[in-house]
Amino acid sequence: MTQLSRRSVLLLGSALLLSGCASTIPPLPANTDNRPESLTREQILAAINAVRKANGAPAWTYNPRLETAARSQARLMASRDTLSHDLGVTLRQRVTEAGYLGAVGENVAKGYGTLPAVIEGWLASSGHRNTLLSPKFIEFGLAVARTGSGKIYWAMIAGGPFEAWRA
Repeated sequence: MTQLSRRSVLLLGSALLLSGCASTIPPLPANTDNRPESLTREQILAAINAVRKANGAPAWTYNPRLETAARSQARLMASRDTLSHDLGVTLRQRVTEAGYLGAVGENVAKGYGTLPAVIEGWLASSGHRNTLLSPKFIEFGLAVARTGSGKIYWAMIAGGPFEAWRA
């Protein structure tokens, strides 16, 4: 019986640890248009910050300049039907052109049909997860674009002060 109790405790403890690792992405309201292009900044901000909070990271603010740079990348990927961080225009070039001069990091993705799905995909990739949960970034912008055949491309750019990276 002692062995069974130990085993039960271990199983319960494992389940609790795994539940703590699960990310919390708020569902969109039932009457929401589910197309990624219809997401509001408020919905995007709430989803990103819910995941950050669930993982112990501070909230971000939404930055329209970073959204402009992200939109440029999403559209470029969709127009070429190619997932890449650099399709002839670097991240630094895109953010500078959009008027953003801070430190930046970028997550890109293709094929995910919803914001919660793309967030889960980024969380499953260590590099993307690091960008999404970095305490050094303080703001972000996100955009989505489609190919002519409807394939979805996502780009999220996180930004913050260069000083945070020098510490």
